[in-house]
Amino acid sequence: MSVIVTDDGFQAEDWTHGFVALDQLAANDDAQALAVDLGPDADLLDLDGHLHRIDLIRIAFPSFADGRGFSLARNLRRMGFVGRLRAEGHVLADQYAMARRAGFDEVEIDDAMAERQPAAQWTARADWQAHDYQARLRA
Repeated sequence: MSVIVTDDGFQAEDWTHGFVALDQLAANDDAQALAVDLGPDADLLDLDGHLHRIDLIRIAFPSFADGRGFSLARNLRRMGFVGRLRAEGHVLADQYAMARRAGFDEVEIDDAMAERQPAAQWTARADWQAHDYQARLRA
């Protein structure tokens, strides 16, 4: 099982349409609702011309020390992706604010991580727009 983390805390999974791998994107041209799984080494040029029809993109974080997913998220937003963007895997509560600033809407963690880092630890970082160094400099 997995837990979805949002600014409001822990949520149940609400995406019921499944995910397709990036290399299967073209085979799903007629999908009503489309979600794509990306690895941390994905080439975003492979999504060119498809972003308008993708509802959700889930980016894998194989390790909490692997920050490539943050760059992918930022670049997807710069490319114009407006759908849901989800970080999945080894993301820590301490990284939640960074994930939100990079463009992620939510984080998917497993039950073991949710037990080690309960909802209160994630929601403590939910005010991600006010607690960056630039906001402190402007104050």
